Amino acid sequence: MDFLRLRNKMVDEQVVARGITDENVLEALRRVPRHEFIPHESVYLAYRDCPVAIGEGQTISQPYMVALMTQCLKLDKTARVFEVGTGSGYQTAILAELCQEVYSVERIETLADHARRRLRELKYTNIEIVHGDGSLGGAESSQLFDAVIITAAAPARLDHLFAQLAPDGRMVVPIGDRVSQTLKLFTKSQNDSIIEELVCGCTFVPLIGEYGWPKN
Repeated sequence: MDFLRLRNKMVDEQVVARGITDENVLEALRRVPRHEFIPHESVYLAYRDCPVAIGEGQTISQPYMVALMTQCLKLDKTARVFEVGTGSGYQTAILAELCQEVYSVERIETLADHARRRLRELKYTNIEIVHGDGSLGGAESSQLFDAVIITAAAPARLDHLFAQLAPDGRMVVPIGDRVSQTLKLFTKSQNDSIIEELVCGCTFVPLIGEYGWPKN
């Protein structure tokens, strides 16, 4: 299977064609081998325009949504990013291509272990993956983050996470019920006020945790 050709086709037909314009994001999607983050039995779906199950009731988001959420953050090489929901590690890798450091929290230990090993094999050195409840925030990190990305559906605004966001920092998160959500972008001003923007409708697995949905 010609994964490089499929990857470039994915970017051109699913991402660029739908309005993603950030060249750094596009190049990151061209570099990261998405098929490496997909279970072997589903690898034929790696570059299709759909989410893919990765086990434990979780999914890897469709390529367009990964690109859109990343573009919303407006990352540069000095940025520190907090990710809630490591999952397969694919979104984590895209972020790591664009910023200085990614601090990612995954509640399912087996997924955290698999992602950590996969990213190590792909030679990423600017990622830290922690097993825990990401809805609580980056408790083990003492520094502020320039960006926060939540890759699961929250039932409401996670206002407590704004305290960990640096001035001019940006947070992107799907908010809604367990079936459908709205992707929202929050920007923290220099005076700590929060600006909220609606991005698009979306569907994510639920955020499980103290500030998310109950497990059952």
